[in-house]
Amino acid sequence: MSLNVDFKMKAPENTPVWVDESKCKACDICVDVCPTGVLSMRVDPHNVLGAMVEVDHPDYCIGCRECELQCPDFAIYVAERDEFKFKKLNEVKKLKGEA
Repeated sequence: MSLNVDFKMKAPENTPVWVDESKCKACDICVDVCPTGVLSMRVDPHNVLGAMVEVDHPDYCIGCRECELQCPDFAIYVAERDEFKFKKLNEVKKLKGEA
């Protein structure tokens, strides 16, 4: 008997990073580790902690996967490189007016 399980979710179209809010406990780790500020916390009175992760600046995503790798609840996903064309760090700095 073989098990055919695909643990990687397919990215929604034109989306570099997304959150499964049913798994997220709003620990804020992903927001802290994101080097470009893609993620933020928003007020969510329906969540136990009163907050939820939000993809605030998807155009800043460089595809580093730090948020996905550090999430203790496996609630955040980053698209594969063949599914999304990520920005380069210098492009993000220009977008943010830092270059």
